[in-house]
Amino acid sequence: MIDVKTIRKDFLIFQNNPDLVFLDNASTTQKPQSVIDTLSHYYENYNANIHRGIYQIAEKATAAYEKTRDNVKEFIGAKDRRSIVFTKGTTESINLVANSWGGENLKPGDEVLITEMEHHSNIIPWQLICKRTGANLKYIPINEDGSLDLSDPEKYFTINTKIVCVIHQSNVFGTINPIAEIVKLAHEVGALVLVDGAQSTPHHKVNVSELNCDFFAFSGHKMLGPTGVGVLYAKPELLEAMHPFLGGGEMIRKVTMEESTWNDIPWKFEAGTPNIAQVIGLGSAIDYINKIGRENITEYETELLKYAQEKLQSIPGINIYGTVKDKGAVFSFNVENIHPHDVAHILDTYGIAIRAGHHCAQPIMKKLNIAATNRASFYIYNTLGEIDQLVNGLIKTVELFN
Repeated sequence: MIDVKTIRKDFLIFQNNPDLVFLDNASTTQKPQSVIDTLSHYYENYNANIHRGIYQIAEKATAAYEKTRDNVKEFIGAKDRRSIVFTKGTTESINLVANSWGGENLKPGDEVLITEMEHHSNIIPWQLICKRTGANLKYIPINEDGSLDLSDPEKYFTINTKIVCVIHQSNVFGTINPIAEIVKLAHEVGALVLVDGAQSTPHHKVNVSELNCDFFAFSGHKMLGPTGVGVLYAKPELLEAMHPFLGGGEMIRKVTMEESTWNDIPWKFEAGTPNIAQVIGLGSAIDYINKIGRENITEYETELLKYAQEKLQSIPGINIYGTVKDKGAVFSFNVENIHPHDVAHILDTYGIAIRAGHHCAQPIMKKLNIAATNRASFYIYNTLGEIDQLVNGLIKTVELFN
C-alpha cells in the first residue's frame, strides 16, 4: 500500500501551500520534486537541440530524449519504439490521427464512431474531419449509470465504420470502458480503434499490445509530468502509411524546391524543435510512477473512492452522477439548489480545490439535463483526511444556503 506521508514530502506545492486540498487531478496533477529537478538539470547542464548537434551536450540531450521514448514503450506495453510519437498532449495526438489518417482514408459514406461520453478533444477533431471528407459521425449513447450502451452493437459497428474513437476512463463519471470488447467489435467490421487514455494511463496499468488498439493517446501533465508533452502510440504500419501532420525541420529526409521526402517513423511526425525538457521530464515522471507501482496506485485510489462515496452520500441534497462499479477515482456531483460554481467557490475559501463546469464534455451535461457539475478527482498524494475536509466543507456550504 502507498505511504502517502512519504509521497507528499516529494511535492513542495503542499509545503508551500499547507492548507491546500487539491482534488482536481483529472484536470492536471502536481509535480514531484524529482520531475522539477529533471527539468532544471536539463536547462542548467545540457540545454541543446536534439538530433542535430554533434557536440557533447547535444548528444546528451538527444540520448535523454530518446531514452524517454524507450521508457514510454515499456510503460504502455508497446512492442516497437517506432510506435511512440511525442506530441503536445492528448488533444494534439487525436488531431494528428484525425488529419493524417482520417484526411487520407475517410470518404463520403464512411462512418466515424465515437461515444456520448467523450471529452471535446475526441469529438471536435472528428467533426471537423467528417465535414472535410463527407464521412458521417455516429456515437454510442450512455446509460443512466454512466456506462456505454453496448446492448445492440450491430447498430453502431457496421461495414461502414472505419474508425472507433473512445475514451478509456471518463473524465466526468470515472467509468472505465470495456476497451478490449470495443476493439474486438471494431476489428470484426474492419475498423481501427483510437483510445483516449488521458485519464486511465496515470492510474491503471495499460498494455496497448494486449488491448490491440491501433492508436492510443495520453498526456504527461495528468501523470505527474510537465505540461506541453503527450504521446501518440500507433501501430508502425499505420504510421508508415500516414502522411505527416506538420511540416518543417527534423521530419524530412530530403528537401528540394520541388518536393520533399520524409524521415523514418516516429520522427516523421515530430516536426521542428520538440518540447525537449518536457519529454525528458515525462521520463522522470514515469520513473516516479514505476517506483510506486501502478497496481498500488489503483488499489489506493479505489480505497479513496469507496471512502468518498460513503461519506458524500450522507450529505443532504447531494446528487452523484455515474454509479458504475468499474470506475476510477473520479466522481461528479451536484448539491440541490446550489450552483456548482458557488459550491466550488465556497470550498475554495476552505482551501479545497475541486472542478466546477461542464468538464469539456457538454454532450454529457445535455444528456443529464444539467448545465454543469462539481467534480472531485484523486491521486496518490490525497488522503482520507482530505476527503473528510471535503465533506465538512460541503456540509457547511449546504448550511450557508439554508
